[in-house]
Amino acid sequence: MDIVPTAIIDACILYSAPLRDLIVRLAQAGLLNARWTDDLHDEWMRNVLKNHPQLARDRLERTRSLMDRAVRDCLVTGYSDLVDSLTLPDEDDRHVLAAAIRAGAGLILTFNLSDFPAETLAPLGVFARHPDPVFAELLDAAVDEFCEAVRLQRQGLRNPPMTVESLLARLETAGLTQTAERLRQYTDRL
Repeated sequence: MDIVPTAIIDACILYSAPLRDLIVRLAQAGLLNARWTDDLHDEWMRNVLKNHPQLARDRLERTRSLMDRAVRDCLVTGYSDLVDSLTLPDEDDRHVLAAAIRAGAGLILTFNLSDFPAETLAPLGVFARHPDPVFAELLDAAVDEFCEAVRLQRQGLRNPPMTVESLLARLETAGLTQTAERLRQYTDRL
């Protein structure tokens, strides 16, 4: 790949364990400069605990710590001074845009595209995109590296072990339908 995109990963993406894992693996493979903040960690963890009260907070804190250690330079800091100067449909999302600006990230990966209007972001050099087409583009640009990242993700899932099709089905359920469909042509490499 010629240019590796730098992306702020919104909490709605980090909420999903399969997507969190894939993002970390893509970052480790050098396909994506994945960035997030402590605020984004707090948001995804709060929502996971709200929807899955049987989970222990310390388990999610461990995941957070492992993510931060696994991806170099992932944590964006020093953006809070920008928040009040920004306008978005949901004021609670301004910290995401502020982090993107501070990190020099051209992308915000989110499922909530309407919360980040193009006419507001474009003058700032930032674009909000759904992760599915972004990941499909990364796959097309670097098949070997992307497939290796997915293979490592699958091999890391040992309790229970995951078949290729099971992992692809999980990615589809998590919102990566186009990416999973493209990956099916490389099942022997996953």
